[in-house]
Amino acid sequence: MSAWALVPPDYQELPSDFTAEIEAGLQLNTGNTESSSFNGRTKLVYDTEQFRQEGTFKLYYAADNEKTTAEKYDVQLQSSYKLDNDFSWLDDGYVFGRGDFTLDHFGSYTQISTVSVGYGFDAISNSDTKLSLEIGSGYRYNMPIETESEPNPMADKDIIVRTAAKFEQKLQEYTSLNADLTAEIGENNSTLTLDMNYKNTLFQDWAFKIGVNIKYTDVVPEGSEQTDTITTFNLLYTFQ
Repeated sequence: MSAWALVPPDYQELPSDFTAEIEAGLQLNTGNTESSSFNGRTKLVYDTEQFRQEGTFKLYYAADNEKTTAEKYDVQLQSSYKLDNDFSWLDDGYVFGRGDFTLDHFGSYTQISTVSVGYGFDAISNSDTKLSLEIGSGYRYNMPIETESEPNPMADKDIIVRTAAKFEQKLQEYTSLNADLTAEIGENNSTLTLDMNYKNTLFQDWAFKIGVNIKYTDVVPEGSEQTDTITTFNLLYTFQ
């Protein structure tokens, strides 16, 4: 009776609307080559019956024994309002406002700011597979890197159409695959970004994660590459 009083037989933990992911990876090279690199990512999600708030913060840094070779910061914020499901054509639909901000000291564009609004819906949603599709419009601001031919470049400002597909697939009990494909189409410039990762749970809330981010930019400053690729090997912790 005393044990029942402390823990009732039908007791269940209250569901949490807040979840978070924190991951990091570190690489050190010594000997003939002395270099170090670090990347980190934090994702915060507050999901209620009517709203979903998401924030993702990323950091990439690399240096050799002489200088810093890479330094990039990404911030992604999205607020979604879930539409009334009393109407069948609005089932699993939502409207959103989004902001993407990048500071990249060594990229073809040192500052990238994009704000957009639009509509999205869950095309597939079950225990193993999720697919969300989004479409909207927005405004993008790009500041090109300084070059010898353009020591004082002018910022590129553009009205864009943004489309996105977010895919999640549970492969086995402890493994999953995620892939986000985003296209931003503007009159002056267009980009296509693939952010894909494979996650394997090690124990409890800890997981090993392999990720790759590929971004193609149609128009870049002279001497810059159109495609940027970042590959990461991280340890990830999830809590709620």
